[in-house]
Amino acid sequence: MNPVTASFEALGVSPDLTARLAADGIDAPFAIQELTIRDGLAGRDVCGKAKTGSGKTLAFGLPLVQRVSKAEPHRPTGLVLVPTRELANQVSEVLTPLAKVKGRTVQTVYGGVGFEPQREALQRGVDILVATPGRLIDLMEHRDVHFDKVEVLVLDEADRMLDMGFSPQVQKILYKITGPHQTMLFSATLDGAIARIVNRYLADPVMHEVESDEPTVDQMEHRFFYVHQLDKVKVAAAICRGVDRALLFTNTKRAADKVAQQLEREGIKAMAIHGDLRQPARERALAQFSTGKVPVLVATDVAARGLHIDAVDVVVHYDPTDDPNNYLHRSGRTARAGRTGVAVTLMLWNQENDIRAVQRRLALTQPIVEVFSNDPRLADLAAWDPAAEDAVA
Repeated sequence: MNPVTASFEALGVSPDLTARLAADGIDAPFAIQELTIRDGLAGRDVCGKAKTGSGKTLAFGLPLVQRVSKAEPHRPTGLVLVPTRELANQVSEVLTPLAKVKGRTVQTVYGGVGFEPQREALQRGVDILVATPGRLIDLMEHRDVHFDKVEVLVLDEADRMLDMGFSPQVQKILYKITGPHQTMLFSATLDGAIARIVNRYLADPVMHEVESDEPTVDQMEHRFFYVHQLDKVKVAAAICRGVDRALLFTNTKRAADKVAQQLEREGIKAMAIHGDLRQPARERALAQFSTGKVPVLVATDVAARGLHIDAVDVVVHYDPTDDPNNYLHRSGRTARAGRTGVAVTLMLWNQENDIRAVQRRLALTQPIVEVFSNDPRLADLAAWDPAAEDAVA
């Protein structure tokens, strides 16, 4: 492991980029940045194992921005593959001001929006392309983008990309990048399919790992509740009233906005945080939540990445996840700084199979209990242990 480094400039980051970081209040590198930036700037293939929220974007972003040259039309010199449009936007927000310092452009491409603006941007020439695999394949097949000039390739959250079924698309793209280039891969895990990608497509990669302090299932209390659709918001509100600070997770940005508004109508002060909000708005919501001015934050998974709040009393899986790792990532927000919090899953009847699969994978034996919003036990979930009761499902 490298010795502690005092500054980004000491790692080889150019003074103009260092100044841009300092202007944003970023003065010292995180562990993953300290480990990988020097190798990235040297042009080495880099394989970084680090959890979400560890500062990976700057770890690959600074070498990427500093090293890529200007692009020709349809031929980006930098390519960042990400699993979701939310992450694409998040990465682009970090890279764009840095790229501007170097006279480089950043463009996101992902599905769910029109082709033409993305095609026109590629026609003008895009230096750094941040893309989801599906839309990138579509653009490639329409001959709107070519990969023969790619100088730096980044695979961000590679494990999640493969978990979402993008392995064929990712490998099709990698197969097309035939010229000399640097590859930087970041993933929370480096085994299985990720190891095969590393072995096949990375050349003598330098490996860096940041130890994870992800809480385990034993460091938090778990509650699983059957709720009824029309009563769901009221159940969430009853839970929120019993704690000082609650973090709710939804699966979509639209749901985050809707749930925050519904909680407000129940008399709960709440704000939403998601990828469509501009960075100042996200920071404002986070600041008000951190100080307790707003006791409830409703977040999507991507927007919540990297949030470090040490006093969350309860995490509510308002929209349950069927991914055990995602369950831990979400729930771990309530088990920080040595505290024991409560993770609550609100489940509709048609979601039982997914929830039980998560329970089996994580060896969670807590029963799933039907609750209604007028149940007084919702006001103190830490004191209510459904597993200790006789009459449970």
